[in-house]
Amino acid sequence: MALVTPLSAEHDLETKALAEFFNETLGFCPNSVLTMQRRPAISKAFINLNKAVMANEGRVTSALKRMIAWVSSNATGCRYCQAHAIRAAERYAAEQEQLDNIWEYRTHSAFSEAERVALDFSLAASQVPNAVNADIKARLYKHWDEGEIVEMLGVISLFGYLNRWNDSMGTSLEEAAVESAHQYLGKHGWERGKHG
Repeated sequence: MALVTPLSAEHDLETKALAEFFNETLGFCPNSVLTMQRRPAISKAFINLNKAVMANEGRVTSALKRMIAWVSSNATGCRYCQAHAIRAAERYAAEQEQLDNIWEYRTHSAFSEAERVALDFSLAASQVPNAVNADIKARLYKHWDEGEIVEMLGVISLFGYLNRWNDSMGTSLEEAAVESAHQYLGKHGWERGKHG
């Protein structure tokens, strides 16, 4: 059961207009945003940050950004964000083999070395205490430039906020996100948990 009830999408028209971004990403406006709009400055700032973080200015693709988000959310245990990240990766045309084998990204042939280090970076940066070290830095610099590393850490940091928000709120999962999560994560025991 959610800590705070989401408001109608009509509650704040500026948030509603900005939230159209999520129609492409997820196919719906997330309940997390509908809850944030109880303080519209937060919902608007969040959506604008999300749009900036998810803009592609280098070689970090939209699909890879969503897989980075999934690894981060998996590390923190937020089932809501896991479901959203895998759904968005699917909608941004992540390879089917990657979606089916995201749990095995370190060893599965569907992932390149560049993708592996990006996902390892996400895992290390999402842990407490933080596990980013000289080895990860060296591996990152073999495949990515500094602007791309900033983009990746932007995703990880954005999802750090979302993981805390949605797990603390117990945000109710939307059915479309549940379907994607069951399809790609269910074989590893994914379930809604508190996000029912």
